[in-house]
Amino acid sequence: MSYNAASLAGRPLAQVALTVRDLDRARKFYRDVLGLPLMFEASGMMFFKLEGLNLMVGLEQKPGQPIGGSLLYFDAPDIDALGPALEAKGIVFVSEAKVVQRTETQDLKLREFFDPDGNALALMGHVAR
Repeated sequence: MSYNAASLAGRPLAQVALTVRDLDRARKFYRDVLGLPLMFEASGMMFFKLEGLNLMVGLEQKPGQPIGGSLLYFDAPDIDALGPALEAKGIVFVSEAKVVQRTETQDLKLREFFDPDGNALALMGHVAR
């Protein structure tokens, strides 16, 4: 699929993230009770496959803080080009793109940023190696 290299228009939402306090309890709920297929686990996060979308369930980052909110991930297989294009428009990313999963053929890269109200957004791209 071809995307506009400097825009999120037309890109599908690829992933939604939720935070939890107990990863084992969440695994039993999402996998065993709801029956969601568990794709993989990495660094305190679990990734479940839904139709056309991934659900990431991860441990809370700041213990004791209220659980809530979500993180929207935009499909960005062109993440290495899209990031600089969005930076040119004033987007300030939290960090450089990070590889969160590596296979023999591709890297899964993430790059997070915030909207003007502080809502968390991210680019997520499966990039050929």
